[in-house]
Amino acid sequence: MSDVILEVSGGIGRITLNRPKAINALDHAMVREIAPALAQWATDDAVDVVLLTGAGERGLCAGGDIVSIYHDAKDGGSGSKEFWREEYILNAAIARFPKPFVAIMDGIVMGGGVGLSAHANTRIVTERSKIAMPEVGIGFVPDVGGTYLLSRAPGEIGTHFALTTARMNAGDAIAVGFADHYIPSDKLEDFYSALETVSVGEAVATFSEPAPESTIAGQQGWIDECYAGDDVQGIVDALAASTVPEAQKSAEDIASKSPVSLAVTLRSLRRAATLPTLESVLDEEYRVSVASLSSHDLVEGIRAQVVEKDRNPQWQPRTSADVTPEDVDRYFAPLGDAELGLSNAHTEGEQS
Repeated sequence: MSDVILEVSGGIGRITLNRPKAINALDHAMVREIAPALAQWATDDAVDVVLLTGAGERGLCAGGDIVSIYHDAKDGGSGSKEFWREEYILNAAIARFPKPFVAIMDGIVMGGGVGLSAHANTRIVTERSKIAMPEVGIGFVPDVGGTYLLSRAPGEIGTHFALTTARMNAGDAIAVGFADHYIPSDKLEDFYSALETVSVGEAVATFSEPAPESTIAGQQGWIDECYAGDDVQGIVDALAASTVPEAQKSAEDIASKSPVSLAVTLRSLRRAATLPTLESVLDEEYRVSVASLSSHDLVEGIRAQVVEKDRNPQWQPRTSADVTPEDVDRYFAPLGDAELGLSNAHTEGEQS
């Protein structure tokens, strides 16, 4: 059975990520199956709606296949560069898809899973949803348009989620702008059936319910105060000095992450907030991702957390205070002819 199941029936083009034992982790071959199908369905009269789901009960997609990235980074990184190039192009295509695109963000949705779902025009969460961008915990940086979404969350809430790698529940995801509607998981199959006979809007209206309360929305006061500024150490110090227990816990969470990844992520978020389109953010994320391949911390982080699982990464530099501006600048260096170039292609497409 294929790792991606593509079906057209009842006006629905359905994409099922089909690696349930790996929580449907996304690899290059899967991207290469999804992208051409989506391009065809955009103009196929037999497809009125696209529906993205994940096989199994654990989640839509736990992220990219980071073990493959680990081995590729050790070997020079050419495969990962091509994977990210095609993945980010797919993320942009999902955001620009001309028909209703319904993404079911049930269970675990992280990293690359966010890229496949959170740019869709109709995003459904359930009581099982756990959504996160956990990259700084493995020496990487939020990508797949994650910095675009996080930088546009209310106040500094996106910065909090990026630097702590905390998980959003369904209410959080809607409050932060990662999702639109809440449908209990036991109603999903009936919702899918309804999509064959009524519009997406009617089906959502029939099956959606008020989302559970967001755990993060009520904490925006201390978050906005502590996460202001462009210095990771300053943020950690403010969190640690706070009288709010959740802030102190956040300081501890951040302190365990890759110092250079934290600094690069913070700059990425600040820059993403000023960039006009998803495509322009993806172009910059591609530069950062390519630079990460030659960093110490990406290989070390995946080794510690996923490969050898000793949970004891030896970061270089060791602390946020040791990270220099030059360490961070390296990640944003132009790639010349190797740029992703999505924003240029999008601009040309609008003009033609």
